[in-house]
Amino acid sequence: MPEQKTYRVLIGKPGLDGHDRGAKFLARALRDAGFEVVYTGIRRTPEEIAAAAVQEDVSAVGLSSLSGAHLRLFPAVVEALKNSGAGDIPVLGGGVIPDEDIGLLKDAGINEVFTPGTPVEQIIAAFRSACETQEARRT
Repeated sequence: MPEQKTYRVLIGKPGLDGHDRGAKFLARALRDAGFEVVYTGIRRTPEEIAAAAVQEDVSAVGLSSLSGAHLRLFPAVVEALKNSGAGDIPVLGGGVIPDEDIGLLKDAGINEVFTPGTPVEQIIAAFRSACETQEARRT
């Protein structure tokens, strides 16, 4: 079996949401699946998340929100990445997100959106796909 490439990803918690159990679970799951994971911790601004993504040279950014502010915060991270010259980094998001908001988030530049109950294998596969696409763009 060919060895899989190791991708570096960032997991961020934008805004004032202090609930990080899901983000930490996902960070561990991605690590266990062979990713290098940078976790920014809770209560980060979109600009802090974008700066960390650039500094750490990640292939994808994952965002978690349980506060209901995803429609404002997730697109703000996409915008902050663009303003940092890193608008090509794919952003994936998850949390307590109503179905009617998923299309709005995708229209705002979020590659994939995950809701409670999404199988972790599906999330890992989406991160791997986003990273592969990003790496292909960089070369």
